[in-house]
Amino acid sequence: MPVAKPINTERRQQSGELIAKLQKERQEVWSLYCNVAGLKPFSNNAGIKTLLTRFSQMLVDYVSLGHFGVYERLLAGTERRQSVLSVAKEIYPEFSATTDAVISFNDKYDNFEKIDVFEELEQDLSALGESLAKRIDLEDKLCEAMT
Repeated sequence: MPVAKPINTERRQQSGELIAKLQKERQEVWSLYCNVAGLKPFSNNAGIKTLLTRFSQMLVDYVSLGHFGVYERLLAGTERRQSVLSVAKEIYPEFSATTDAVISFNDKYDNFEKIDVFEELEQDLSALGESLAKRIDLEDKLCEAMT
């Protein structure tokens, strides 16, 4: 008969797996961001549109995992460590602002057929890069508290 793991150990293991998945997706998004940013000067061609659409979709998946995966887990009431909840509450407004920045970028660039605003792409990518850097710092702070 298998030995049951204590609930705290199981929850911590799930948190660890969630953090690892978040960090893996973050690395993939950042790599794709660099690929897109490296295509300048930007032009209206299918290759850029395809990569930009793929990047936008992956970006939304990544922020969704952080926003709905990590924060939903914390808000579900299973997290009892006050230090983790305190960090989560402290960083949430800035974390949420980075999610909003990603959603705005995605709304503008996610659809291959609708993309036609390439003169603003360099500036939009720069602003997005700043938001992603901020988000990474915030995620690291939260992940450190959770581990």
